[in-house]
Amino acid sequence: MSATARILLPMYRKTVLCVDDQPSILALTARILKGHFQVETAPDGATALRHLQEFGPCAVVLSDMDMPGMSGLELLQEVERAWPDTVRIMITGNADQSTAADAVNRGHVFRFLPKPASAATLLAMCQAGMKQHELIVAERDVLERTLNGSVAVLTDILALLDPTAFGLGQRMRACVRQLAQPLGITQTWDLELAALLFPIGLVTLPPRVIDRMQNQFVLTTNERDMLDRVPRTGANLLAKIPRLEGVAETILYQNKNFDGTGFPVDPCKGAAIPHGARVLRIIKDLIELEARGLARPKALEKMRAATGVYDPELLAGVSQCFPAPVSETALAAVAVRTEIPLRDLVSGQLLVEDIRTTGGMLIVPRSTVVTPALLEKLHNFAELEGVQQPLVIGVMADGKPAPSSRGR
Repeated sequence: MSATARILLPMYRKTVLCVDDQPSILALTARILKGHFQVETAPDGATALRHLQEFGPCAVVLSDMDMPGMSGLELLQEVERAWPDTVRIMITGNADQSTAADAVNRGHVFRFLPKPASAATLLAMCQAGMKQHELIVAERDVLERTLNGSVAVLTDILALLDPTAFGLGQRMRACVRQLAQPLGITQTWDLELAALLFPIGLVTLPPRVIDRMQNQFVLTTNERDMLDRVPRTGANLLAKIPRLEGVAETILYQNKNFDGTGFPVDPCKGAAIPHGARVLRIIKDLIELEARGLARPKALEKMRAATGVYDPELLAGVSQCFPAPVSETALAAVAVRTEIPLRDLVSGQLLVEDIRTTGGMLIVPRSTVVTPALLEKLHNFAELEGVQQPLVIGVMADGKPAPSSRGR
């Protein structure tokens, strides 16, 4: 896998979490299961959720239905929302048809178990739940490998097609990581991936159009129309890959203005615009303004003056999160800069300076993390046109790559 991106889905512990507000029943249930499973307990739904958040999701949750405060059904709905691969089993003394229907339809429970349940029945239900979880995990493992393989291919294609846009995507991903905690973003892999792949629709544009765009030439009407369609093209490409539907939606709305104007032309506006798209719009525009020579305060002032373009709350949050220029984020952690020949360049290293041909053409911009595909491209250029050497990379004092330059 290249250093550009890696999707890591949550790891589930092979544990049964038992939840019941009656201590005697909770203790009995735990004793029945402990000879067969790793068992954890919680006296109510709120405690169970805190436990899962602190220690990570488990394979099976076995919950009583009737509990004060948060009911078992409400608990299992929250578990499904946060950890969909956890198998959910409901146990209740109120085993009427309506309760069972609610448990199945709203809580999407795997099994519904009436009280009192024999030890053999309880054990059989949890064994079935654990087997179901193993099937889910096996399917998820195949999906994760397929997903990461697809992402690797897409990022490598983008790196080869448009190294400038790819370098921008890497800087945007670094910004997403920096913004995550201050902005309260708990899950970042989808937003990081959207940051890397935001220009993937460029693969459909003729090279001449990309070159004219990058050199800021005046585009023809047809060329402008092609460029406007890039987000939809990119979204359509990604929407065909399982679990990337949210990434595709973020990319589709990356140029949408907060007041609802802009592409795509639809009624979506304000908070209805995907959160990730609103974040990426701010990061991308800030980086581009600074690349044009505007200092940070001037760039932010210009963005705040653009009424209706950006989410004002997010813009205020972003303004306070970057103590150094956004375009320099990836370089900030570099302790030592060293010069090396092309033959010593390896995947995962951070480029501190642009790489150009001997004729001066830009091949890979600074702040780019080297991937296997980029290495191949550089060696090909070296054979055909020559590459300016030595190359300048960032390393720590002990000679290891800078931490910020490595993918997850």
